[in-house]
Amino acid sequence: MEWTEFGLDGYDAVRIIISCVVFYVGIIVLVRVFGQRALASLSSFDLAAIIALGAIIGRSILGNTPTLVSGVLALATMLVLQALTGRLRRFGRIEGIVNSPAIVLMAGDELLLDNLARAHVDRAEVISKLRMSGIRQYREVACVILEPTGQISVTKRGLPLDEELLRGVIGADRIPREG
Repeated sequence: MEWTEFGLDGYDAVRIIISCVVFYVGIIVLVRVFGQRALASLSSFDLAAIIALGAIIGRSILGNTPTLVSGVLALATMLVLQALTGRLRRFGRIEGIVNSPAIVLMAGDELLLDNLARAHVDRAEVISKLRMSGIRQYREVACVILEPTGQISVTKRGLPLDEELLRGVIGADRIPREG
């Protein structure tokens, strides 16, 4: 039995694998450029755009006439890349490439406009997150941090912050330490 009967020859298989690798690396680069917030909280418009992008990427990877075998090969390649990336993240240098560092967006009652711009987060997103966290006044805030996952965390004043929790966080030196 030849694989060409299922619509896949050696050339197509190599093309699919290379396309998957290129798109995977491209996605990592684009998320690093546009910030981890790009995929963290999706509005209905964002979700529609992601679905459309997925369709475009899928067609680009699979070619004009997608087949079951080419789809399985593309899926397997993406899963292998994801697993490989997960293992390589254990090494500091690779983790720094794949994961964006946490960044302080608000230190005490001060919005850090430079970090907001750097992280591609607008003031309204931070204010919304403060309200959702039960913050009633700015003076209640110890810090607001954009996490590597793209989620925004809010820490309230009260107890002093453990330095270990702030290790590697960009702008941690600007957070008031009195709790």
